[in-house]
Amino acid sequence: MRLEPKTVDTDGVPRGLNLTRASLLASMKYPWDAGSAEADPSGRDKFGFYEDDRDVFDWVRSGVPERSLSLEATIMDFSDDVAYSVHDFEDAIVNGFIDPTLLSDSNHRDEVLHTMVSWVGHDQADSLGAAWERLTGVTGWVSSFRPQRAELARLKNLTSTLIGRFALSAVVDDTRKTLVVPAETAAEITVLKGIVSVHVMAHTARQPIYLEQRAMLISLAEHLYSHPESLDPVFSGDWTLATTPAERKRVVSDQVASLTDQSATALHERLCS
Repeated sequence: MRLEPKTVDTDGVPRGLNLTRASLLASMKYPWDAGSAEADPSGRDKFGFYEDDRDVFDWVRSGVPERSLSLEATIMDFSDDVAYSVHDFEDAIVNGFIDPTLLSDSNHRDEVLHTMVSWVGHDQADSLGAAWERLTGVTGWVSSFRPQRAELARLKNLTSTLIGRFALSAVVDDTRKTLVVPAETAAEITVLKGIVSVHVMAHTARQPIYLEQRAMLISLAEHLYSHPESLDPVFSGDWTLATTPAERKRVVSDQVASLTDQSATALHERLCS
């Protein structure tokens, strides 16, 4: 949030976007600091803020039980799941990573479900299989795809149907403290995410691409830390004010995080080639 210089406090400290407390609460999916990170099922550490943002975190979370999600955060978390699962599924079909005809093939389905179950646990095998059957029975489900306008429109209609299906199923509980997502909806979202992961994210042919991108970002960050004169002017000012290695690493992290894929590649080529 602080990378967008829209607000400055009375001490002249940039505070980023001028968001409401509710909006900030919604962004805090992992309400703990980097030093208390928790590993997700894939083993990746998850956390919500760095120590030097604690004053903002404490203000935003005032009155909210420690390490618990606010109502706003549960809504945002669900919204992210819906948007990413549906649109990633759509994009994977459009870009040729998923052949919809295979999704109706029982052998292919069993193979994909087997991989999914190995990620999320065998206790969910039956629920995921049932979710797959429900999804393929949704009105407008695409069983084939060719890159033509009429079929793109058909796929867009399915996207809208799925988003509406998921969004309308969730309700705020009686205490107004959390969003209740039916188990069936959660399973269907998991299936969509799993299909995309098997066909795109976890595809062995794409792993070298991800490794290369990660290596590029690490190389760029290391160069910026060793050569702070290469930082953009705004971040050079932050570097000057930093007094500890951790604060300097945060400056570099902010610089890299502000880049687009294209600008990161261009900057790496200019500085590190």
